[in-house]
Amino acid sequence: METFTINNVWMMICTALVFFMHLGFAFLEIGLTRQKNTINILFKNMFIITVGLLLYCLVGFNLMYPGFESGDWGILSFAGFGLDAPMAEGALDLSYNEGYTYWTDFLFQGMFAATAATIVSGAVAERMKIGPFMVFAIIYVGLVYPIAGSWDWGGGFLETRDTPFYDFAGSTLVHSVGGWAALVAVCLLGSRIGKFKDGKLQAIPGHNIPIATAGVIILWLGWFGFNGGSVLSANPELTSLTLVTTCLAAAAGGVIAALVSFIRYKNLDLTMFLNGILGGLVGITAGADQMSPTDAIIIGAIAGAIIVFAVSLIDRLKLDDPVGAIAVHLVCGIWGTLAVGLFGGLAGVDQFISQLIGVGSIAVFCSVSAFIILFTLKKTVGIRVSEREELEGLDAHEHGMDAYPDFRLNEH
Repeated sequence: METFTINNVWMMICTALVFFMHLGFAFLEIGLTRQKNTINILFKNMFIITVGLLLYCLVGFNLMYPGFESGDWGILSFAGFGLDAPMAEGALDLSYNEGYTYWTDFLFQGMFAATAATIVSGAVAERMKIGPFMVFAIIYVGLVYPIAGSWDWGGGFLETRDTPFYDFAGSTLVHSVGGWAALVAVCLLGSRIGKFKDGKLQAIPGHNIPIATAGVIILWLGWFGFNGGSVLSANPELTSLTLVTTCLAAAAGGVIAALVSFIRYKNLDLTMFLNGILGGLVGITAGADQMSPTDAIIIGAIAGAIIVFAVSLIDRLKLDDPVGAIAVHLVCGIWGTLAVGLFGGLAGVDQFISQLIGVGSIAVFCSVSAFIILFTLKKTVGIRVSEREELEGLDAHEHGMDAYPDFRLNEH
């Protein structure tokens, strides 16, 4: 019972850390965008957290982990609506799990669910209507994310392969799930007014880089829970190793992104440094418990370099991603997932092929799902705000509020 209690407390602490990450996402997004859209971004983030938890309670948890209720671990098994705890009359019934209670499991997994839509929020910032975004978030968090997650974490076909797909904490099942939707959304929305003039890229600076920096530090802290909690116990060996690999990958990602950016552009770009840290974190997430410190540094360093080139490629394709979400969460999510087959305890040809199959399966499912949802919204109610609303700011037109009523900056 003592070990059970320690494990459960550790999982609850990690749950709180993952919840805290939503503040980091909010700070990062508002910091890297313009002042006139601050309220809009904060509203979307609060909506995702609250509605995401409710949806995960009503349908998501049982859809993602169908075997808990039905005993059937098939691809699309559905176990019913709402939480029906197997130990409702005894909250410490060890027959559910040796490490933590049913309630702790639900809450920890629920914190992950909202992250997928939060990734999309940053990519579509400053030009997407709030109503259609809310509809998209409800469908994506309520149905698409749990189904994708069930394919591996819920005992679906990716987990039951001869060489199981491995995604420790969600480089693909969380970050790429959000990243694919972000890519589809950016393609359907188009770029912000003024981002590309006469075919040339124009920088649109964020209004509060200190807040964005604080957001990245909060996210780094929250990742201790994101990856550390994915051990699913307080095992001292695995949790400490996981936190070490997580930290080293983040550090390497930041340093290499700053260095490569300096070599290419001859300036020390703080925003590239910040996204390099996040890229390292996303990259190590798939195999944080399988890597040595050296492996983690290599994976993080490659992720940091990838960030610089991915951001450049996205710009050349004339895709407008204000916060770098596609480069960080999609591209580095793919890299981190494939890295499991190249480094660490699971490295091998069979594992690499299994990782490729997992990445491809999630790519097709999430891209098609996101396209159907967003294209339908675009053709029915529209997803882009008017030119006037975009130029004057979404805060005034969609919320009737000003984030800084006594402090205004000159803006584009």
